[in-house]
Amino acid sequence: MADLTGAHWRKSTRSSSNGGACVEVADNLPGVVGVRDSKDQTGPVLTFPPTAWQAFLAHLADRP
Repeated sequence: MADLTGAHWRKSTRSSSNGGACVEVADNLPGVVGVRDSKDQTGPVLTFPPTAWQAFLAHLADRP
């Protein structure tokens, strides 16, 4: 399990208009990116290697 101590969670600026159904991302830790449900901040966290997260973001950016 990744150590998420010191994680700084943030939501997208585009998430404010959807009624709170958001994810939060913590990408300030070395070697891991955390993703969680903003409505369940003590719930489960998905973790990804930074390279996988960057590939995911690049794929989203390439979509129409």
